[in-house]
Amino acid sequence: MEPKDVEERAKQLAKAATGGDPPATILQMLEGLKGWTATEKVLRQTKIGVHVNKLRQNPDAAVARQASSLVNKWKTDVKKAPANSATSSPAPAKSTNSAAASPAPSQQAQKTKAPHQGDLEKRNTITDKVDWKVTGSATRDACVKLMYDGLAFMSSEPSDDILVVARSVELAAFNAYQPEGSPEYRTRIRSLFQNLKNKNNPNLRHQVLVGTIAPSRFVTMTHEELKSDKQRAEDERLHKENMDKAMVAQAERSISASLTCGKCGQKKVSYSQAQTRSADEPMTTFCECTVCGNRWKFS
Repeated sequence: MEPKDVEERAKQLAKAATGGDPPATILQMLEGLKGWTATEKVLRQTKIGVHVNKLRQNPDAAVARQASSLVNKWKTDVKKAPANSATSSPAPAKSTNSAAASPAPSQQAQKTKAPHQGDLEKRNTITDKVDWKVTGSATRDACVKLMYDGLAFMSSEPSDDILVVARSVELAAFNAYQPEGSPEYRTRIRSLFQNLKNKNNPNLRHQVLVGTIAPSRFVTMTHEELKSDKQRAEDERLHKENMDKAMVAQAERSISASLTCGKCGQKKVSYSQAQTRSADEPMTTFCECTVCGNRWKFS
């Protein structure tokens, strides 16, 4: 199988996985990859491994099992390749030009997985030149775009990987809150976007991108669950502080009908008394008008 064919299959597989195609269709695509012997170079060029690896968490057990089998097979293929290949890097002692013959696999991987260049804070579908019209529905496509913009914010991940996740999140939201015109679907998408764009919650974006938080769970998380650890700790501090204040005993105040406010003339005055001077001196009376808020004191 030529690299171009593998790349085309990778695109079809990613589209099927995020487009809501039935498991039977995905299984048929995976079946067609069984006879292919993987190489590290083609895996990196086509990113077929990335797309198949994501299917290991597919809700359908048969799809997840087939994807795991393929990934394990390809790992074995790559491990065997250096021993069976005549073009593998020669030992340093046999040639003084061996250093220039081929870069180390780790160096090649670093070049392929190089971080996104540019201003990460301004990343979106426009700057990345991403084709986000992938569902055939204008409303859903706009939501895929919104999810991409949220996930790409401050991220150095490759555009293709971000788009795959964005499509998965939109599909999960559609399945949970359909139809696409429902207020629940649109409100949820906007809420997820705002949480992804929160500068103080980078861990949320990272967890969604790497799959620690699955799309199906992400779209149903509560407002409290979406908060960052820092925000959650701050809310807890404020709650405790308010509880402590509420438990402090307040000075008892009485209402007098004989005291008159010198500002508004009303006789709805609350007062309290305290011994502010020596014991043989009269107590000081603190007054507050309950109508206009005027305060005064007298002994």
